[in-house]
Amino acid sequence: MDTMRRCEAISSYTLRPARPKNYSNFTRQLRGLAVNYTFQFADVFAAWPMLLKGTWITIQLSLTAMVLGLIVAVICAWGKTAGPAPVRWSINVYIELIRNTPFLVQLFFFFFALPSLGVRWSPYTAALTAMVVNLGAYATEIIRAGIESISKGQIEAGLALNLKRWEIFRFVILKPALKAIYPALTSQFILLMLSSAVVSVISADDLTSVAANLQSQTFRSFEIYIVVALIYLGLSLAFSALFKLIYQLGLNYPDRR
Repeated sequence: MDTMRRCEAISSYTLRPARPKNYSNFTRQLRGLAVNYTFQFADVFAAWPMLLKGTWITIQLSLTAMVLGLIVAVICAWGKTAGPAPVRWSINVYIELIRNTPFLVQLFFFFFALPSLGVRWSPYTAALTAMVVNLGAYATEIIRAGIESISKGQIEAGLALNLKRWEIFRFVILKPALKAIYPALTSQFILLMLSSAVVSVISADDLTSVAANLQSQTFRSFEIYIVVALIYLGLSLAFSALFKLIYQLGLNYPDRR
């Protein structure tokens, strides 16, 4: 019995994790940090007009880029599926160039590189142009996949009804294609809105730029970026609800293909 007790005592001792020599000092420092830091949201909430302005600029920038980028994507998707060979080649070059380079580099190109050629942009215009060009490349491939999912029988039916080619593209091809790829397209829109935070590096007055200015004035980084993260979360949920509403109003019809 004594031998068994000694073995149990030895095993319990050996399995016990060893503490570092300065363990007590380390725990006191952690407790001191936890006790000494106090959240101060007063400075953040006092700057709500600036945050509201930055939020509105982010919404405005994102919505405008979504609409213009969708137009670019529809035109490029049509050109890639039905255009002549030089047009298809040019669109492929555009897509590969944008999809294989960072968005930040594209933004710097429009804001810093083009002025050396005499093309000068304001930060807002450069940010909007870069976002439209970027979204157009990604959305082109999404819409192209939707167009190619439409059966040839429907196109032939449109020709049999003596519809013009643009009418066939608009009513027979584009609308069912948008319904098929709507979730992927709206996800790309929300990703674009979140990526708009990058435009703060060229001094565009979006939400992230406002947050950086507040942080330099108040030095309350933790509180500021908690609030900004919650605002971006709210924007994502609001855009998701808006896209669901658009789907219910315009694309929620029976699929009879």
